[in-house]
Amino acid sequence: MPPPNITGRLHVGHAVFVTLQDILTRFHRMKGKTTLWLPGTDHAGIATQLLVEKAMAKEGLNRSTMGREEFVKRVWKWKEENGSQITHQLRRLGASADWSREKFTLDDNLSEAVTEAFVRLYEKGLVYKGDYMVNWSPSLQTAVSDLEVEYTEEEGTLYYFKYMLSEDGSGTSGQYIPVSTTRPETILGDTAVCVHPEDDRYAAFVGRRVIVPMSGGRSVPVIADDYVDREFGTGALKITPAHDPNDYAIGKRHSLPSISIMNKDATIKTEYILDSPSKYDGMDRFKCREVLWEDMKAAGLTLKTEKVAQRIPRSQRGGEIIEPMISEQWFVNMETMAKRAISAAHCKDIVFVPERFEKDWYKWLENIRDWCVSRQLWWGHRIPVYYLSNDRSKWVVARTYEEALDMAREKFGPEVEIVQDDDVLDTWFSSGLWPFSTLGWPHNTGCNSDLMKFYPTSVLETGYDILFFWVARMVMMGLEFTDRVPFHTVYLHGIVRDGEGRKMSKTTGNVVDPIDTMDMYGCDALRYSLVVGSSPGQDVLLDADRVKISRNFVNKLWNAGKYIDNSLQGLSPHEMDGLAIEATGLPMSEAELASIPLAERYIISRCHEVVHAVTVSLEKYQFAECGKIIQEFLWDEFADWYIEISKTRNHSEESRCSYLASRRALVYVWDRCLRLTHPFMPFITETLWQCIPHNGDTLMLSPWPDKCDGKLPVDELAIVLFSEIKAAVKSIRNTRSEHNVEPKKRIGARIVLKGAESHIYAEAFRAEKKSIELLAKIDSSDLEIIDSSDCADYLDRIDSKQYVRIVVSQLCEVLIPVATMVDREKEISRIQAQIEKLQGSICALQQRLSNEGFVRNAKPDVVNKFRVNLIEQEEQLSVLKSSLSDILS
Repeated sequence: MPPPNITGRLHVGHAVFVTLQDILTRFHRMKGKTTLWLPGTDHAGIATQLLVEKAMAKEGLNRSTMGREEFVKRVWKWKEENGSQITHQLRRLGASADWSREKFTLDDNLSEAVTEAFVRLYEKGLVYKGDYMVNWSPSLQTAVSDLEVEYTEEEGTLYYFKYMLSEDGSGTSGQYIPVSTTRPETILGDTAVCVHPEDDRYAAFVGRRVIVPMSGGRSVPVIADDYVDREFGTGALKITPAHDPNDYAIGKRHSLPSISIMNKDATIKTEYILDSPSKYDGMDRFKCREVLWEDMKAAGLTLKTEKVAQRIPRSQRGGEIIEPMISEQWFVNMETMAKRAISAAHCKDIVFVPERFEKDWYKWLENIRDWCVSRQLWWGHRIPVYYLSNDRSKWVVARTYEEALDMAREKFGPEVEIVQDDDVLDTWFSSGLWPFSTLGWPHNTGCNSDLMKFYPTSVLETGYDILFFWVARMVMMGLEFTDRVPFHTVYLHGIVRDGEGRKMSKTTGNVVDPIDTMDMYGCDALRYSLVVGSSPGQDVLLDADRVKISRNFVNKLWNAGKYIDNSLQGLSPHEMDGLAIEATGLPMSEAELASIPLAERYIISRCHEVVHAVTVSLEKYQFAECGKIIQEFLWDEFADWYIEISKTRNHSEESRCSYLASRRALVYVWDRCLRLTHPFMPFITETLWQCIPHNGDTLMLSPWPDKCDGKLPVDELAIVLFSEIKAAVKSIRNTRSEHNVEPKKRIGARIVLKGAESHIYAEAFRAEKKSIELLAKIDSSDLEIIDSSDCADYLDRIDSKQYVRIVVSQLCEVLIPVATMVDREKEISRIQAQIEKLQGSICALQQRLSNEGFVRNAKPDVVNKFRVNLIEQEEQLSVLKSSLSDILS
């Protein structure tokens, strides 16, 4: 299970992964496989520390004055009081994980695994410390990874200004290079102006020097680099290597100095670039932007400003604007590990569902950068690096303080003291070890260990949005430390959006809260809505209307279960026991299937087909298709057809066998369907299953209803025959509707079976005569089933005016006596009343149109509308008169 943050409250993203993973777990558990779905939570370094610090601020406290030890105690206290909320909510969703194994990323054994992993990487030379451009969060005072930065389209300002050429160091020649920027405050840290080498406008300036505005006369070179986009802005870039990743790369290529002009809190510092303190010192970066621009304007160095669309980098956690900054951090070299992860996908050791994400996998890993794993936080796994107390340029890496002290004294002298690095590791570092650290690595690795039993795991189901955050890192870490991929299949679901496909947000007001939704519609309805609306890798559309539809299906199941429960009343204990499915879950045999009536053979055969289809679809991770198959069968066939048919099987002495066969079919099909539906809707299916005769304590541990050694028995002929009966009934229902026959009124019917096998169909129709009477509302005394082989000229002898003739198929026609559909006297009165009303309306229209003044003065479209109405009403009158004539003749 992807470990949710302890700060989290259940959202629809959690609901999706819990539902899909629970479906897989329940399915394979019922298939008899040993399953392990291991739950846990993540310490969420940034989010948790931010939350606790906000709470402390309200009390007038801060972590700096409190000290690290007390602050960490405070966070642990918060975790103990609040950290289990998310897991309680996951349980409410029906997550059938092994909760006895619940893990937390800061558990002692998992923390040992993190330390061990870091030490091993360091010993292999894959961990190093260096100055590098990072994404800096000023409010959190920590670096964040590239993946934790979200870019948003926002309106910004492009500032155009002059970079004066320096002929004599004064910048008074009057010549300048026009430059544009969206961040004027970083001008103070510029170390070059860059143009494209083929840009004729600036070719003469390359190699010369220009004066940095408001710098006290500091000059920088004009350089050429083909990175420059000649079409953007003025075609000339200011280069600030310390505060822009692209500028940093250009600076490296041209050996430019990097001047940091910001403190860790994003206030300005100028002591390294100006001879004396300036008014910009200590100023917030955005305030400095305003003040510096005004100063440049006063100095005559500005040209213009214009509004532009910008991609603004914001912290995924805090939402603030990220500041690119050079910082000393710990990094992991990813090149070798990335190559192994690429190879695993090439060799199909890992497969992706859907397959298209394999291209994204290669693209990201082939362009991967070294991973900045240090975070300037106190909550998390503290980096196991120990410095000499009096010289932080010297350090050792060890598993414990004691081991580090021994190593340091052996390496640097017997008197040295050490202090541990203040930083903690990126939260994703521990998450990357999750598949094997939770199973006992690095200690519990013996032949009978959980690691040997369950690792590698089978399937990882997660959102495509964390393919690189988490999935790639688990694969790289798994290969690095266990030499095996952590799972063979990666199923990626999409993001949940509202019913119109928009991203859910509090601003838009379209957020679907799963807790509120479960309170209103039930957990099963929510789970089912998330499944039927999902396809691998596609975003899931969810709104209240979709959940209501699922709730209606849940209600349909409840009503069906209630009927079945009531229909079993009056059976003897022995008869009830005989209806229970064997504890082994064995399906009905072919011999028993052949011995029961047609409708029962049909519904059980269709049930067996559905079992096979759902099983195959689940094995292919086609969750939505499974949901569709189950719902269509239960609602459209079992509930709407067979349950109604079962009402025709009474328990009189002469039809007792038929009655018991129908109860057997009801319970059998219902049991099979509850098992199929259980992974999707665990709560209602468990409740309903407990109400019918059964073996076993819980549906969750009952066998899956397929047959391991082959397909379930299906009576193909029964399906063909009963499908023809259904088609005939539907045709009669449609005809009733077209002729506005009152719902409760019973009509007559002549069902004619044709073709070489008409006697087989006629026998089937006669066997289900009561079912046809009930389903099509046919008068039992006025229903004839005719085998055309016994009466070949029947259709030629009938008076066509007396019947509505329906061609159902090449094999079947239905004749309905008109007189049985209509109360003659009522129909005559109804038609005469309509004729009288229409005649009055037509007369009024004719008088209006014969009025020359109206035709002359009214708008043409109004006159035309009256004429069209007259034509339409005259046509209606003609039809009604024809209908009246037919009835009277």
